[in-house]
Amino acid sequence: MDSEPLTLTDEELARQTQAGSLAAFEGLVHRYGPRIYGFIAQTSRNGNDAADITQDTFVRAFRGISRYDPSREFAPWLFTLARHATIDYFRRKPSVAEEPLPEKIDYNDPSELVARREDSLQLWRLARDHLPEIQFQALWLHYAEDMRVAQVARVLRKTRIHIKVLLYRARRALAQELSAEHENKKSRKTSTSRPRSEAVSPAA
Repeated sequence: MDSEPLTLTDEELARQTQAGSLAAFEGLVHRYGPRIYGFIAQTSRNGNDAADITQDTFVRAFRGISRYDPSREFAPWLFTLARHATIDYFRRKPSVAEEPLPEKIDYNDPSELVARREDSLQLWRLARDHLPEIQFQALWLHYAEDMRVAQVARVLRKTRIHIKVLLYRARRALAQELSAEHENKKSRKTSTSRPRSEAVSPAA
């Protein structure tokens, strides 16, 4: 390699991979492994499945790197592969009862993601539980992955207008869920804090 992987752009690493550099590809895996795993884990809801699909995604990336155009951004190309790998994986996998969600997704496999605040994790859990998959994916790519609307559109194979509509609907639905959750907590707190003296006394 001409330079160390950390000093090169994604596109330069991809270009060197196309030229036959395994070190360059390892640099991409190191850079994107946690991000791809996090994206898949959020949508697959199963850590073991996410690890398998992440591995398959990078196998596909290596085999298909010759078809990548280095003049375009690398991240949307790779996340598109991840999304397709996820779809293909669950088409092949026999249908089974959904496993209960763990309290926290194991982000240490394959490697640790950037730490997030507890309230942020709860917000993503709420989004995952209540939003349609396409809305959740648009939200994740735009906010967790910090992708521009145009990049999200490329990954999800939608128009920019469609992505903007998905994001708007997702934000509105989340706001409604948060409001309902807040009211429920408020109601529970009020009922548990009510003095015993307010209870109706039995007739004498």
